Amino acid sequence: MPAEAPVSPWHLPPDHPAQQFLTGSTPLFALARDPRVSYCLYVPRRHSNTGEPRPLVVAVHGTHRYVGQVRDSFADFAEEHDCVVLAPLFPAGLAGPNDLDSYKFFTEPGLRPDLRLLDMVEEASARWHIRTDRFHLHGFSGGGQFAHRFFYLHPHRLASLSVGAPGRTTLLDACTPWWRGTADSETLFAATPDTTAMAQVPVQLVIGADDTAIDVWEGAEQPGSRMDRMTELRDNWNRHGITSRLDVVSGAGHSASAVTPAVLAFLADHVPIVPAPADPGHGPAAGPRR
Repeated sequence: MPAEAPVSPWHLPPDHPAQQFLTGSTPLFALARDPRVSYCLYVPRRHSNTGEPRPLVVAVHGTHRYVGQVRDSFADFAEEHDCVVLAPLFPAGLAGPNDLDSYKFFTEPGLRPDLRLLDMVEEASARWHIRTDRFHLHGFSGGGQFAHRFFYLHPHRLASLSVGAPGRTTLLDACTPWWRGTADSETLFAATPDTTAMAQVPVQLVIGADDTAIDVWEGAEQPGSRMDRMTELRDNWNRHGITSRLDVVSGAGHSASAVTPAVLAFLADHVPIVPAPADPGHGPAAGPRR
């Protein structure tokens, strides 16, 4: 029996009830290749299959996994720029009852979150008109850990990168094993960091000016505060020819919402505003954003 084809917004009349699930803030969709993980999207109301595939922004949750909030914080930007936002969900407990962190490190047997994200992008492209060769990646806190390690393994898939206040960082270091360094990345992932490709990706490092506390558990694994680790990461990348923009947000602590305006400002430099089509009939009916 043939597999059921995914329905796209343009397959349905503008007033069809299913439009509310295919545009705006979508439900979580289980990934067909690995239903342990899922993803949701924000799809602009004017989304259509005309013209070039739309830019894709991927926003990765932190340890609390407030995936809907993460996605919705980019909704107005998505409407203005006619881009699609995809927010993956890597649930706690994937590697055992007390697992909070496996999605950040990529090394849990049987779980490659970086590859599953690429599967999500490909799967979403079967339903929405999105660009899949390169996308914009942002993550804050635990998502920042995911984002910068994804950068090491897949720089050629990124149009830009925004890393927000990771609690633990991996340096480009050919003498220190993963996750603190990259000495064994070829053995673990069949990939070594391509610093030439990395240097071509626009990079933002973003953190609150008051994000200087030392976490009890993370400080024991890596010395210093998040601010210390961000500056160390910037300096490490700079020595390898990878230029980054460090945005320190005044008055902000460890808060994703507080740094989001700086992230959106960075993305605005790299995701062009796409004019609305002259004929609104190409896409779903316009309506209030949920």
